[in-house]
Order: sequence, then C-alpha cells, then structure tokens
Amino acid sequence: MQVDTLVLNGTVFNSYFKQFRKENIAIKDGRFFYIGKKGQEFFQSTETIDATGKYIVPGLIDIHLHIESTMVTPATFSYALIKNGVTTIVPEPHEMANVFGVTGVKEMIKASKNEVVDMFYGIPSSVPATSMETTGGAIEIEDIEELMQTESIKCLGEIMNYYDVLTKPGCKTNQILDYVRKHYPELIIEGHVPKLLDDELQGIAFAGVGSDHTHQTVEGMKERIGIGMFLEIQEKSMTRDVIDYLIENPVKEHFCFVTDDVMADSLQLRGHLNVLLKKAIAMGMSYEDAIYACTYTPAKRMRMYDRGVIAPSKIADFVVVSNLDDFFIDAVYKDGEKVFDYELPYVQNAVSKQFPASFYESVKLSPLNAEEFEVYMDVEKNNVTVRTIHVQNGSTFTEERQDTLSVDAGRLQWEDSPYCLVKTFERYGKNDNKAHGLIGGDILKRGSVATTYSHDNHNLLVVGKNKEDMQLAANEVIKNQGGICCVHNGEILSMVPLPVGGILSEEPLEVISAQVEELTTALKSIGYEHYNVIMSLSTLSLPVSPALKITDYGLIAVNEGKVVSFEV
Repeated sequence: MQVDTLVLNGTVFNSYFKQFRKENIAIKDGRFFYIGKKGQEFFQSTETIDATGKYIVPGLIDIHLHIESTMVTPATFSYALIKNGVTTIVPEPHEMANVFGVTGVKEMIKASKNEVVDMFYGIPSSVPATSMETTGGAIEIEDIEELMQTESIKCLGEIMNYYDVLTKPGCKTNQILDYVRKHYPELIIEGHVPKLLDDELQGIAFAGVGSDHTHQTVEGMKERIGIGMFLEIQEKSMTRDVIDYLIENPVKEHFCFVTDDVMADSLQLRGHLNVLLKKAIAMGMSYEDAIYACTYTPAKRMRMYDRGVIAPSKIADFVVVSNLDDFFIDAVYKDGEKVFDYELPYVQNAVSKQFPASFYESVKLSPLNAEEFEVYMDVEKNNVTVRTIHVQNGSTFTEERQDTLSVDAGRLQWEDSPYCLVKTFERYGKNDNKAHGLIGGDILKRGSVATTYSHDNHNLLVVGKNKEDMQLAANEVIKNQGGICCVHNGEILSMVPLPVGGILSEEPLEVISAQVEELTTALKSIGYEHYNVIMSLSTLSLPVSPALKITDYGLIAVNEGKVVSFEV
C-alpha cells in the first residue's frame, strides 16, 4: 500500500489510553493513515523515518493566548512556536482590537493565514474591557456577526467585565452574551473570572461562560470543576498545591495548560507551551498526563476533533522527542511535513509593512512638556490624603492604600514622597483625556518608564520619580509611534519601538527579544522589583484586574467597577 511517509520503531503516545506504545506510523495526504505494527513489509513510502529510541507525541495546542503580548507579528510568532513543538493555537487579538476595532482583528487573521502554525481565532468579547476607558476601537454585536460570517472562528474570547455581567443586566457584555447564545448557541464562550466563588461564580456560568484561565487556587478549582467549568492553567497557577490537586484527583478531562501572555525574551530563551509541559513533569505530573493536557484536552475544549491525537484520519501534526524529562525536541512535523529539525538551520524570513499604513500612525499625541507631570491641588491645603496604588512582586494584582502628602502653593509634592507619579494620556485623538495617581511598592525607585503597550486600552502610560525623566520617556515613545522607553537622569537606558498599533514590532524574534531583555534589565536597575516587570507595568491600566488601576478616566476600583477620586 502506498503512503507518503513511514515513521518506524517510535514510542508513540496513544491519547485514548494515555500510554506510550512501540508502533509504526503511516502518513498519507497530511493525515495519519495507520498506527500499529505493520511496517515496510506492508507499506511503500516516499519517505521513511527511523524513530528508534524516540518518542512521538501530538503537536502541542494552546487555546488561550494573545500574540500581541509577545509584541510580535503572527509570522514571527509562528516561527517561534514551531521550534517549541506548538502546531495549533487559538489566539484572541483583543489588544489589536482595542487599537483598531474589528479591522484590527481581521488584519491579524489575514496576517496569520499563510503561516505554518494553524491559528484559529477567538472573537474579542470585551473591547473595551470596561466603560471606564477610551480605546481606539470597539467590538460591537455587528462586528461579532461579521466575523462569524467571514472568518474561521473557534470561540467568543474571554468575558472580562465580570462585575458588569453580575450587576448590570443591560450592559454591553450581557447584550453580547445574549446575542451569542441566541444566534450561535454552539459557540464556545471563554471566561476571565479571577477569585470569584459561590453565587458570583455560578452567576457567570449561568451567563454562558464555560472556562477560566486566571490565577487559580485549589478552592477555586474545585468550585469551577464542580459546576462544569473548564480550567486553563497558566504558569502562574502552577503552584505546589494546584499541581498536587491536578495530579491526585480524577480531573484530567477538566483542564489544560495555556500560556496566555509570553514576553518576547521568554519565548526566545525559554520556549512556549513546552515550558509548562516540562514544568508539570518536573513537579511530579506523569509524562502522559502532562502531554494529554497540552494536546488532547485543549483540542477537545475547542472541538477541534481533527487533531491533538495520533490516530487514523487526524491531521499529522507531531513532535519527535528524544527525552521526555526535558522534552528535548528533535523534529516537528506539520501536516505530515517536517518543519523543524534541530540539526538543521532554522532561520526566520524577514517581514515588514504587513499591515495597512494607518496601523503605523496610531499615536496621535503631540510632544508633552514637563508641566504635564505637575499635580495641582487646592491652594488652601498644606497636605492632602490620597489613594495610592501598591504594586507587589508575585502578582499583577495591586492594592489600594492611602497616604498623606504635602502641598506647596497648590502643587502636590510627589517628587519628595516615596511614590512614583503614574499618568495616562488618551492617545487616539478622541477626547484628550488624562489622569494621574501615585504608585508605590515593588516599582521604580528612580527614573521613569513610558509605554503604549498598556493593557487593554493601550493609551500612553507614564510612571516616574521626576518630571524631566517622565517627559523624556513619554516623548520618545510618541516620536517612535509607540513602544516602551526607560529613562534615568536624562538618559535613555532602553527603548523598544512598537510601531504597529503602538503594540507590535516587525523585527525578527532574536532582535525584539534582545530589546525586551535589555528593557527588563534597565527597569530592574532603577528599582522595579517584579517577576515580570513589563506585564506588571502594562497591567497598571487594566481595569478588570484587581484592585486599584488607572485609565484615562481616572483611578478605577476594580472590584466595585467604578471610578474613584484621587483625593480621599
């Protein structure tokens, strides 16, 4: 019998039994044709692969991530994924949607279509994430309908504004949920429900949300699984107690591993979903269960029944591994064709100007002067009590605290305080909104940083200890049509240009990862103490992540879903 490829003598992972078996594999027309004992005595093949001593596992599948979090284009992302064994992803481009609306979504999908990795998109459901921020674009019900009709869509992306869902029946998010459940009842609905329990959690489930990918606890996992919610475990949830629970209890069908947000330097130096797989194994999870949670269960969750397993008729995406402990990848095959071999050169093709011209002109701000970073108070006051944002290493959640600062001739003396000033500027040319606050804890102790990579609205966010450094950092970002700039004593320590929508670079992964690594080092050198300084910085403007954040509307009390005053 004629086939395209024979893989002989491999140790093949059978997902249905969760077992490795010594078998041969026949591939025909990009799909698995046969898995069993028959070999060259039965099949004739164009190519024969000797997999003696090798393990054959399905291509890894990541069903919850945001390409824009890596600050790269789909082409660069695909290049990086393949060498890490990831062959299918379900990205949700709500960052680009916040900048450009449905056009941003369609352009990301367009840029993904000819890449090696299969990219099946989720529709951003929460753009803007709340009604308390200004974005460049929005996703409305008519946009969802357009995408459903014209694109290959796997799910409605994470429902983030859980407060409104629970307390405001007529809010935009509930209107979207009602529309989807009525017109597309089979569409998977993803969720973002940090810390919710009991009646609040079940209220979100009642609204149609079927998963959660946020930071997990054992108590939260038990409740979620108990009401039929699927768990998407990212690395920050891989604590000892969480992993032990997943190992020791019969919950293997109810979770998978996902990356969500991966920085460019981490992607280059550490890897992608394979990092979580290896970590799970190192923490005591069996090879079989770890692989299952990176292949079979994510495919099943997204109803991608044509992949995630090595079985007849399934797409022939697979990874050749020489050692399961460190999951060393020898080769990766996509649709039956070898797309990566660690012994051969693996070079990224250069890409540039993949997007419309307007995507490179999204920062509509004039240069700022130092006066922008003064904070004016009542001239009759000598001191004032204000809310402060407290950053703590280990989490992107913040705390609200209060402190009393001095006022001189109506100017808050913030530069003499223990705090940084944080200020955000609406950058789309819509309303010229701006807001300020104070921020302390494990954050800058000197200098400044400015960024248009600020979740999810991506307005210009500036944090600093003095006006002059803040002005320089902000204006460098404006000049470059977006990016992240770190400054100290009037010197630019690091600049990551992000000209595509103010959030993406078209540089090769090796270049952008080096830039991000340099930026991280620079931020730490001026006192930012965090396991992920860039994500900590960028989520200061994320008003669905507890507890006190800032947008161009002002300080946001996330758990109360409202704008609160700077002065107490």
